[in-house]
Amino acid sequence: MEQHDPVKRETIGVGIVGANPERGWASRAHVPAVAALPEFELAAVATTRADSAEAARTRFGARHAFTDARSLAEHPEVDLVVVTVKVPAHVELVTAALAAGKHVYCEWPLAVTAPEATALAEAAERAGTRVVVGLQARFSPAVRRAREMIASGRLGTVQSATVYSSRSKGASREVPAWTAYTYDLGSGAGLVEVLGGHALDLVQHLLGPIRELTARTAIRSSDHRSAETGEPIPVTAPDHFLAHAQLQSGAVVSVHLHDGEVSQPRTRIEIAGTEGNLALTSAPEDNPWAAQLQIGRLDLRWSRPGSPEWTPVATGPERVPGEAANVAGLYWQWARDLREGTRVAPDFRTAARLHELLSRAC
Repeated sequence: MEQHDPVKRETIGVGIVGANPERGWASRAHVPAVAALPEFELAAVATTRADSAEAARTRFGARHAFTDARSLAEHPEVDLVVVTVKVPAHVELVTAALAAGKHVYCEWPLAVTAPEATALAEAAERAGTRVVVGLQARFSPAVRRAREMIASGRLGTVQSATVYSSRSKGASREVPAWTAYTYDLGSGAGLVEVLGGHALDLVQHLLGPIRELTARTAIRSSDHRSAETGEPIPVTAPDHFLAHAQLQSGAVVSVHLHDGEVSQPRTRIEIAGTEGNLALTSAPEDNPWAAQLQIGRLDLRWSRPGSPEWTPVATGPERVPGEAANVAGLYWQWARDLREGTRVAPDFRTAARLHELLSRAC
């Protein structure tokens, strides 16, 4: 199909659906990323209420505010529709943006189920616009450098990898009411879908496709209540994920993710090769959410025969500091793909394959 390009201006007009002015991933990552990159400008924002939409427009410096996502997608100044709402709404909102002939950036997870994700990938291909899914861990400076080192043979043949990442989300009995939906298995926004998807995508980005995957999940913290109301929150989404995988290369991988960290949340990824090892570790942060491999800064170290201590590796500067850094890297790559006709940024087909991998494992 001939590639359709709705972008007619020098800068790409971005419309963010779910731009809550008070909290959320859009305000923490997408808005700063768009503001920092000269290729983009914030054309519009949308929330479900007129007062919050107008507050978001004023706070973020957007030109237009909407309460209807379809109207945002159809606005002529919007070239790229960014979907940052709860996962169950992704299908409807992405479909509306594609129907309007617009490019789409949808947050991960793309959908609640693998069949839904596949259907969206097929719809995007029919629409002929450029789509991207929010698997931004690929664009961490440390991940970029690690991938270069692995591809150049600095580690020799990769033998194995170990991924550990924890969150403090489930460590407290009382949790904010707005997070309650993430404890529901049907929301598609639990530990397995969110952090599990990011972790498995990162493994494959660095080391190649997964050939076999087996996993076990568990709920170890089932007693949560709303901090605001005291109402109990039913917990059906797992808070532990353990997986073993074998890659097409023959290398083996173990993954352990959990949500109940009472100490400092952290990430450590070790990759062992025949000629050296790499370690990607979360940097110490005041913000516990930044310990997640897709959000915060990762430090890179390596060791090799004759020099077994872990030696820091320079990774280069981030385009934007803080939580927006990796998201900005993904926006930048998407714009480059659009400009040069390449396909480096992860698209909906990438997301659909990842959803299918998770569905087969759990």
